[in-house]
Amino acid sequence: MKKNKSILYIVAIVVGLIIVNAISSSVFQRFDLTKDQRYTLSDVSKSLISDLDSPLVIDVFLEGDFPSEFRLLQTEVKQIIEEFQLETDQIFINYINPIEDESTRQRNIDELTKSGLEPYINTDNSTGQVKQDIIFPWAFASYKGETVKIPLLKKSITQGLPEQINNSVQSLEYAFADGFNKLVNAKGKKIAILKGNGQLDDLYIADFLQTIKPYYNLGQFTLDSVATNPQGTLDKLKAYDLIVSAKPSIAFTENEKLVLDQYTMNGGKSLWLTEAVVMDKDSLYNDAGTSVSIMRDLQLKDFFFKYGVRVNPTLVKDLYSAPIMLSIGEGSQAQMQPIQWQYSPLAASNPNHSITKNLNLVKFDFASPIDTLKNGIKKSILLQSSPQSKLEGAPTTISLANVTKAPDETSYNSGSQNLAILLEGEFTSVYDQRVLPFNVTDFKAKSTTTKMVVISDGDVIKNDVIRNRPQELGFDQLTGKSFGNKEFLLNTVNYLLDDSGLINIRSKEINVAFLDAEKIKDSKATWQFINIALPLILLAIFGLGFNYLRKRKYTS
Repeated sequence: MKKNKSILYIVAIVVGLIIVNAISSSVFQRFDLTKDQRYTLSDVSKSLISDLDSPLVIDVFLEGDFPSEFRLLQTEVKQIIEEFQLETDQIFINYINPIEDESTRQRNIDELTKSGLEPYINTDNSTGQVKQDIIFPWAFASYKGETVKIPLLKKSITQGLPEQINNSVQSLEYAFADGFNKLVNAKGKKIAILKGNGQLDDLYIADFLQTIKPYYNLGQFTLDSVATNPQGTLDKLKAYDLIVSAKPSIAFTENEKLVLDQYTMNGGKSLWLTEAVVMDKDSLYNDAGTSVSIMRDLQLKDFFFKYGVRVNPTLVKDLYSAPIMLSIGEGSQAQMQPIQWQYSPLAASNPNHSITKNLNLVKFDFASPIDTLKNGIKKSILLQSSPQSKLEGAPTTISLANVTKAPDETSYNSGSQNLAILLEGEFTSVYDQRVLPFNVTDFKAKSTTTKMVVISDGDVIKNDVIRNRPQELGFDQLTGKSFGNKEFLLNTVNYLLDDSGLINIRSKEINVAFLDAEKIKDSKATWQFINIALPLILLAIFGLGFNYLRKRKYTS
């Protein structure tokens, strides 16, 4: 009887194991137990890949024997891709080490660099010897014959490598989702690049246009026809989802302002890069090395005032600023040297907003402060100068000769100045309770919910031009430093037009713990002893003690 019970017990266990194994093979569930939910994709990311009907191939070049920080990034990249692969069987991945084969190493480096994948040169002297590693923290994503590049490392000129890696890990989901969005979703939104009021030529905003082109349909729009057909111009402008006015220099007429106002009242979004002071760095490169800043009146004071901001006709000087390259010395002894240029503030970003989170410093040139005014519009400060700022009125003489003089730091006491502001809400028309300059069909005194960004310097969007070729926006050719201008403007446009919530992925917080490199270096010998020598010593003591006790036991 007992034997039969034992057999039944064993059979029951075997059958139970078979049933559990069958269920587990057909039902799969993952649980993200991390505090920051780093391995949980957002609904937006999932929706982007939910309808893939062709293979989406990802080539990751972050492969090889890396320093510990990059090994962490490498692991996180593989984890996030695995999360995407669990949502669909249409994603295929190739991990490629472009510098593994010595015979093709240089050719691969050249080809990847030409494709826009700038390598990261990591210098390591922790062992007492200088070692340099070439790392490509990039990926390609390809879908239906289209390919986009995906940056895996967010560089910063103010942060160390651990902080850059931390920011990169936080941005990985957004980086991949943004790349997939370019490939999967057809361009639907339309952007009007305003012309006719002295805005920058396309050559000087070429890199910005090239950056947003994969996302949106672009078109030039001139307000010249307002003079003869204002209502027709307004009707055509309403077809666009966003207008961009890049550094206008010719005043707007009342008819043009009413067209722009009613565009806003109908829910149109706007990106304004406007200036209240006329001053350009190029105007200083003359025999005298001086120029005079003067006020610029674009007739937009009442326009912005009604919406809740005011761009003041003064210049912001900041001790925390970008350098300018000047020739120092006489004759053949003269050398080009970078000298701090207080008229080029390096604006700090708002760490709590999705537009500017984890953003590199944004470079301005001759920026003006922006005041916020009380009304029903929500205002978010996106960029500010440093607390060590001062204001300089116009007109005033600006001279390159003053650059070499040490600034009076005590006079830089005006505090941080607002340089870029986001406005959101229901706007009140500039022409509410006013006589209209022309009759508008279906005039609106109150807007639907909409958005606007005002930036107090047109040079934020302006790329350098060398030999009639536009250069990368935000990259300083003379100093070799990259600033966050391009990413800031792209994020701004995406935020103004993003109905899918993709931009909100940038707000995801992931905390990555790093070991202190200095402590590791200082206590390297101690930890080597604890981890290598001490276990051997303890093992030897145990062996000797065991052998002694064994001999004592069997010899007594």
